[in-house]
Amino acid sequence: MSTTTRTALITGASAGIGAAFARTLAADGLDLVLVARRKQRLDELAQELTTAHGIRCEVFPADLGDPAAPKAIAAFAAERGLAVDVLINNAGLSGNDTFADTSWESLAGEIQVMVTAVTELSHLFVPGMKSRAWGRIVNVSSLAAFAPPGESLLYTGIKSYVLNMSQALDMELKPHGIHVTALCPGFTRSEFHDAMGSRDAASKLPAALWQDANDVAQTGWAAVNAGKPVCVPGAINKVLSHAMRPVPFRAQYLMGKNLNPLAH
Repeated sequence: MSTTTRTALITGASAGIGAAFARTLAADGLDLVLVARRKQRLDELAQELTTAHGIRCEVFPADLGDPAAPKAIAAFAAERGLAVDVLINNAGLSGNDTFADTSWESLAGEIQVMVTAVTELSHLFVPGMKSRAWGRIVNVSSLAAFAPPGESLLYTGIKSYVLNMSQALDMELKPHGIHVTALCPGFTRSEFHDAMGSRDAASKLPAALWQDANDVAQTGWAAVNAGKPVCVPGAINKVLSHAMRPVPFRAQYLMGKNLNPLAH
C-alpha cells in the first residue's frame, strides 16, 4: 500500500506521544495536520518534518477543551482540500485535585478533551474514510483503563470509555476498510506529568516501568495497520493489563462482537 497520498490528523501533536506519532507517520510519507494549543511548537515540528521528509504539514492551533474545536478542525482540513485518512486522537490531561475541590469547568474540560472531542472527531471523519474504503483511527487510552477506579480521578473512567468505544467502532468499521485501535500506554516519558503537577510522584517509579514516546507511537501505528483493536505497548504493561483484568481483552472483544443483542 502506498501512503504517499494519505493524510493524518494528530491532536496533542506539540509534544510527547503526539509529536512521536507525527515523526513516525511523516517518515512513512503521510501528509499531516498537526493540532495542539501551542502554535510555536507546532510550527517548529512542521518545519522539522517538512525538511526531513518533504511532506505537506499543516498546523491548526486549537484547544480541544472548546466544544467548537472539533468542527473547526474538520472545516480547516476541508478548506485546504485534505481528506483525513488517519486520525490520531492523542490530546489528554488529568486533574490532580479531589473531585469535590475541583471546579466544574476543570472537570468538564477533561470530559470535553478526552471523551467528547475524541468521539466527535471520529464521527466527523469516519464518513470520508468509509467513502474511500480505507481509514485508520488510533485513540490513545491508557494502561489505567484496565486498573481499578482511582480515588478522586475521572481519568480511569474516561480512559475505560476510550478503550471500549474504540473496540465498538472497530467492530462496526472494519468491514469498511477502517481499523480502530485503542492504544493503552503505561508511564511514558513526556511533558504530561509536568503539566499535571505529578512529576515528583512519577519520578519515584522504577525505571523499568517507563517507555519512550517514539516506541509507543511506532507500536501503535503498527498495531492499527495490523487490525488490532487493542494495543498495550511494552512487555511489563501487557503483564499488568492481564493481571488487572481477569478476562483477556481479546475474549472481551469477541464476546462484545458476537453476544451483543443490539448488533445489526
